[in-house]
Amino acid sequence: MKPSLALVLALATPLAVSAAACGKRAEPTPAPATTPGGSGAPSAVLAGGDSAPLDALALDASAPAAALPPAGPPLDRAGMQTSVLPGDDFFAYANGAWFAATEIPADRSTYGAGAVTDERTDERVATLIKDAAAQAAPGTEARKVGDYYATFMDEAAIEAKGIAPLQPTLDRYAALADSSAVARAIGETLRTDVDAFNNTNFETPNLFGVWIAQDVVDPTKYVTFLLQGGLGMPSREYYLDSDPKMIALRTAYEAHVVRNLKLAGIADPEAKAKAVVALETALAHAHATRLESEPATNALHHWARADFDKRAPGLDWAALLDGAGLAAQTDFVVWQPKAFTAIAKVAKATPLATWQAFLIAHAIDNAAVFLPKAFADEHFAFYGSALSGTPAQRDRWKRGVAATSDALGEAVGKLYVAKYFPDAAKQKITALVKTVLAAFGRRIDGLAWMTPATKAKAQAKLAALTVGVGFPDHWRDFGGLEVVAGDAVGNAERGSKFEYQRNLAKLGQPVDRSEWVMNPQLVNAVNLPVMNAMNFPAAILQEPYFDASRPDVMNYGAIGAIIGHEISHSFDDQGAMFDATGKLQNWWTPADLAHFKQQSAALAAQYSAYKPFPDLAVKGEQTLSENIADVAGLAAAFDAYRMAYAGQEAPTWEGLTGDQQFFVSFAQSWRTKMREPELRRRIVTDGHAPGEYRADTVRNLDAWYAAFDVKPPAKLYLAPAARVKIW
Repeated sequence: MKPSLALVLALATPLAVSAAACGKRAEPTPAPATTPGGSGAPSAVLAGGDSAPLDALALDASAPAAALPPAGPPLDRAGMQTSVLPGDDFFAYANGAWFAATEIPADRSTYGAGAVTDERTDERVATLIKDAAAQAAPGTEARKVGDYYATFMDEAAIEAKGIAPLQPTLDRYAALADSSAVARAIGETLRTDVDAFNNTNFETPNLFGVWIAQDVVDPTKYVTFLLQGGLGMPSREYYLDSDPKMIALRTAYEAHVVRNLKLAGIADPEAKAKAVVALETALAHAHATRLESEPATNALHHWARADFDKRAPGLDWAALLDGAGLAAQTDFVVWQPKAFTAIAKVAKATPLATWQAFLIAHAIDNAAVFLPKAFADEHFAFYGSALSGTPAQRDRWKRGVAATSDALGEAVGKLYVAKYFPDAAKQKITALVKTVLAAFGRRIDGLAWMTPATKAKAQAKLAALTVGVGFPDHWRDFGGLEVVAGDAVGNAERGSKFEYQRNLAKLGQPVDRSEWVMNPQLVNAVNLPVMNAMNFPAAILQEPYFDASRPDVMNYGAIGAIIGHEISHSFDDQGAMFDATGKLQNWWTPADLAHFKQQSAALAAQYSAYKPFPDLAVKGEQTLSENIADVAGLAAAFDAYRMAYAGQEAPTWEGLTGDQQFFVSFAQSWRTKMREPELRRRIVTDGHAPGEYRADTVRNLDAWYAAFDVKPPAKLYLAPAARVKIW
């Protein structure tokens, strides 16, 4: 499963701290756990069914009983640029020396705290996978992990096979006889992925995205969500924007399609590529915008099976849904109804030969990383260099780790957790989670603007929140996945189909609120408003975000703010629309909702004023959910830090007061440096603001002003009335 779920905020809202994530896609057995705090303090549930209190958490048997890891560096004091006034540029104050001295590695479009953690995690995982290949018994899950990776790494065998492993698929598409056959073929390509375009790995998308999740009208049942797709570039703007940089990328994309078709030996590649890009441009015109796609109310667009033929004529929906394994379903959520109507109209007007070329071109791009070097290099030349400005492709072993985690995520995660996530670390982070939850509960109690009725609903939602820490309670079973040594393309195809079938099997079954959507070895975190749940994978629970051996204040500033961020997603502009059960319904009084919207608008305006480039500003509305979560999460983390220190400030460390350590830890957790094309791409497509502006979230907290004595005319200074306080 891909972690890039940010497009549908109602279903999953990732933090996107890692350079691999764009921004922002379990189970010990819990019972409500009591947390310290005021009358409204939550009794959060950790990871699923019945369980003990948070501080009595049962651990998975596969996790080790090892001691804490050795101490790492607390804060990067040398990376700070203290000649900069904190009130003028807090990101530079906390990270300026690091930023000036750091070169982005040639194989990355961005580099920072997340990337460093990614690299460390990848090295660990690579060793674990190679050990599995050498030591695990045939037929075991660990051996499947090892064989998948070893097959990907066998470049000589892949070169020797050439295009042959993909040729049957290309031949089948070339032989499609009519529109019904095309529709069935489109259906067979559908996979469970919320983002129509995977912004993390730049994999060519299918015509529609599929997600199996709880129905927001009846959260006790699963329903099939369908989303717009079909674009080989990140978003509709890349096809329609008149900016010269976008026009140049469109030219580069068509040339990329030509070269792919030539590599595969497809006749008349120039004409076919032109037709493919023209079709995708028509689809881009049909697409809803990013802002139109974000509201959680899109989940209310239920279509019965008959509605597809009535409301979106032009596609053979019977053939498409049958090909997708969805023929028996009678209820769907169509996230962008107008787009589906328009896409079907485009489909009807598109010649058979163009659809054949479209399917062939996308099949080549989807398989490129598993094909000979010429295909992988061409894939990178466009998606890595042209789109993101990355000069060099990542080492093959790193790509092998990513591919293996895509196909056998929790199997790899099981190996990672057993080696690198000891009991002691889990217990300490669990206690920290408990304190942040309690702090959030106290903040709800203390809101002067919120009525008692709305507070009660908010507390009920917080109390029902399910929190997964480190790894799932119940690991997925990969017994049904066939991994064949020496068959790289086949392994990838079987892996994606296995995951799709696993998701389809949920339909008609009881909802599993303990299910994880992120692998333990992923450096990220996620909030799932419909499930009223959060996942904090083991890989993010390491330095610089968390170090069990350093002063707690630093952990609260880094991972504490991340935990607060994810809790806050349950109460941001999208999450606040869901009640404690995950049902989409308004639980606010009119006055409370009006205040919430007023503060949200102020925060959107604050971020829209940031301009990374003279011609391009941060999109305040597009990044609003994440910005709300940052502000509210940081405030809750600060309160939690003070609770952990019995209301006192932490001891001074190397000249920094306790409060200063907290805020610098937060800013250093967002240290990031990006290449210009990548930064531009993210501003256009991503729901997260660039890291430097996320660090500037501090300007909304009164405690930051006191900690650094920030006063006018400091550039970041906001008058008390202008500081956004939502939760």
